Amino acid sequence: MLLTAAALPLAGQEPQLGTITFPTSGASQAQPLFVRGVLYLHSFEYASALRAFREARSADPGFVMAYWGEALAHTHPVWNEQDLDSARAVLARLGPMRADRLARAATARERAYLDAVETLYGDGSKPRRDTLYARAMLRMVEDFPDDPEARTFAALAVLGLNQGVRDFGAYMQAAALAQPVFERNPDHPGAAHYLIHAFDDPLHAVLGLPAAHAYSRIAPDAAHAQHMTTHIFLARGMWDLVESQNTIAVARTSRVPGHYTLWEFYAVLQQGRFQDALALLERARGAMTAGGEGRLMQRTRQATHLVLMRGHWLIETERWAGGPADWELGDSAPYAGHADAFVRGYAALRRGDRATAMAMAAELTREAAAGRDSPALVMERELRAMLRMADGAGEEAVTLLREAAAMEDALPAEFGPPGIVKPSHELLGEVLLARQRPGEAQHEFARALALAPGRARALAGLVRAAAAAGDREVAATTLRQLEASWRRADGDAYDLTALRQLVAMR
Repeated sequence: MLLTAAALPLAGQEPQLGTITFPTSGASQAQPLFVRGVLYLHSFEYASALRAFREARSADPGFVMAYWGEALAHTHPVWNEQDLDSARAVLARLGPMRADRLARAATARERAYLDAVETLYGDGSKPRRDTLYARAMLRMVEDFPDDPEARTFAALAVLGLNQGVRDFGAYMQAAALAQPVFERNPDHPGAAHYLIHAFDDPLHAVLGLPAAHAYSRIAPDAAHAQHMTTHIFLARGMWDLVESQNTIAVARTSRVPGHYTLWEFYAVLQQGRFQDALALLERARGAMTAGGEGRLMQRTRQATHLVLMRGHWLIETERWAGGPADWELGDSAPYAGHADAFVRGYAALRRGDRATAMAMAAELTREAAAGRDSPALVMERELRAMLRMADGAGEEAVTLLREAAAMEDALPAEFGPPGIVKPSHELLGEVLLARQRPGEAQHEFARALALAPGRARALAGLVRAAAAAGDREVAATTLRQLEASWRRADGDAYDLTALRQLVAMR
C-alpha cells in the first residue's frame, strides 16, 4: 500500500498549489484539471493528483496526457514506492498495446512524455525501469529545452534512481536540473520541492534554504509542502520552523502517529518543552486507528511512528520510569522494533534493571544477526557498551561505542529525527566525559552536531566537554545556541544555571 496525504483546500476554492506552464492538446475544459493534477504531483499529494487526472480524463476521454499523469502518480520515486499493476491498468485503458497508445499522442512532445512513462512501467526490474525512465526524461530535456516540466520531472526521476537511498552525485544532478526552473519561476512547486530533496542533509542544507522558505508560500494547500520545508529547517536545527510547519501539515491531515506528527513532536522536544511534547504524545496515542483486518497496514505504520515518538521522549527527557516509559506498545511496530528494543533496554539499565537490559540486548543481537536493519547493528553495540559501562569495564565500553560510531558513519546520510534514537557519537561523548576525557568527548559531541545540528543533548554535552577541556570560547558559543533553542523550555527540563556556572568558572 502506498503512502498518501490529502491536501484540504477551503471549500469552493481552487487549491493554491503554485504556478506552472504546461500546454497540452487536451480539451479546454480538461486542461485546468490536468494542470491541477500536475501541481499535486509536484507536491507528492498523490491521492489528490489521481482524482484531478481522472476528472481531466472524464472531461476529455481521449486526452493522452491525463492518462500519462494518472499512470505517473502511481510511482513515488523518493519514497521508493510503485504500484505497477495500477499504473499498467491506467495505460491499458488508453489502448491495448504500447504502439496503439503512442499513436494517439497529438504532438511529438506529448508522445515523448507518454513514451517515457511506458518505459517506466515496461518490462524488467524496478531499478532497470527507473534507470531507463530517467534516461528518457533526460533526453526530453535535450529535445525540448524550453519545457520546464521536462526538467523538473527529470530531476525527480534522478532523485529516484537509487531506490530510496541518498546518493550525493545523483542528488546534485537533480539540483542542477531544478535550479534553473526555480530561478525562472519562483512559484514552481516542483522546482522548489526537488531542490529541498537534493539538499536534504546537514552538509548541503544551507543551499536549500531559499527553496525551503519559498515552498510553503508556493503551495499552502498541500500538506506535504508545509512539511517538506522542514527537511531543510531540521537539518539546520531551526526548531521553531520545524514545529510550526509540521503543525500546519498535521492540521491538514490527521493527528494519528505519522511522519508529520513525529517531526512536530521531535522539534518540541528539542526546545525543552517536555510537557507540551507529552501532550502531543498522549494525543497521538489516543488517535491510533481502531483495529480491523483492512486497517492492519495503516495501524502498523502508526504504531511504528508511536514507538519512535516514545523512544525520543525517553532519550530526551531521561524520565526512565512512569508515564510513557510504562506503556505497553506490544509488537505491532516491526519497522521500529530495533529502536524500541534499544530504548527499553537503555531505560531499564538506567533504572538499574539489568535483566531487562540484557534481554533487550539479546533481541538486538538477533535483529543484527538477521541483517534486517543496519541501525540495529549500531544500537546493539551501544546497548552492549552501556552494559559493560555498568559493569565497570569503561574501556571496553569506549571500544564498543567507537565501533558503533564507525558503523553509523558508514550508513547513508539520514534526514529527520534520528532513527538511531541515541546517536552514537553523542553517547560516546557522554561516556568519555564521565571517564574524565573531556578533549575526546568534545570531539565526539562536535561530530554528533555535524550529523544532527542543534540537537539539544549534544549541545549540552559539548558545553560540558568544552568547559572541562578549558575551551571557554566553544563552551560559551555553544551555550548561547542552547539558550536560544531552550528559550521556551520547561522550568525543570534542563539545568541551564549549572551550565552557565560551568562556563563562567572556566
